[in-house]
Amino acid sequence: MIAALTWLLLYQLAGEVLARVLSLPVPGPVIGMALLFGTLVVRGYLGRPIPQPMQQTANVLLQHLSLLFVPAGTGIMIYLQLIAEEWLPITAALLVSTVGGMAMTALILKALMGRQQPGGVSDDA
Repeated sequence: MIAALTWLLLYQLAGEVLARVLSLPVPGPVIGMALLFGTLVVRGYLGRPIPQPMQQTANVLLQHLSLLFVPAGTGIMIYLQLIAEEWLPITAALLVSTVGGMAMTALILKALMGRQQPGGVSDDA
C-alpha cells in the first residue's frame, strides 16, 4: 500500500512539474491523474492488469472519500461572505455546467448506442 501511495504521489508530482514548467492553466493533480490514467490504459492494451496494491489503495481511498471533502467545506466556510455576494454567478455557472454536462453525456451515450447492433453487440467486436 505504501508503494502504491508513493506511485500516486509521484504521478501528482509529475503533474505539478508539468503544470509549472509548461505554465498550464490546469492543476498539477489533474495532469497527474491524466498521466496515471494513460499509463493504466497502455498497461491494459499490453494485457497487463492493474497492480493489486494499486487496486487495494484505490479502494481504501474511495472508502474514505468523504474525508477528502473536509478541506473544500472549510474553504466554503472561510469564503462564505464572498459566496453570499456572488451567489448569482455561482448559481448560474453551476446550473449551466450541470445541464451542459448532462447534455454532453446524453449525446455521447446516443452516439455509442448507435454503434451497437441489435442484441447489444458493438460494431468493434
